[in-house]
Amino acid sequence: MSRAELAARQAALLRALLAGEQVPTGFDPGRVAAEIRALRAKRGSIVADLRPDLPQALGERFRPLFDAYAAATPRTDGVGYRQDAANFATWLTERGELPRPRRRFRLGR
Repeated sequence: MSRAELAARQAALLRALLAGEQVPTGFDPGRVAAEIRALRAKRGSIVADLRPDLPQALGERFRPLFDAYAAATPRTDGVGYRQDAANFATWLTERGELPRPRRRFRLGR
């Protein structure tokens, strides 16, 4: 297998793991599915650490809602975990899972 072919297979595997694309030929779909679950769990744990208010507000609904969010919105280059957590909070609010945050008014000096 050439370097180009290997690189293409690796890229296809990453797309399957991170973006929900089809598992490439030659890879065990069960193992890939297990790795996807592990990666989503890690991502969810990091978001929960950064925004503890979200799992507190959602309780048992946090994990299934995060999994739905993660499946619908894979992380992309340039989106850090803090932004991912903020995006998740926005996603929750847009779907009515969390109340809209109150606006803060600042008075001029």
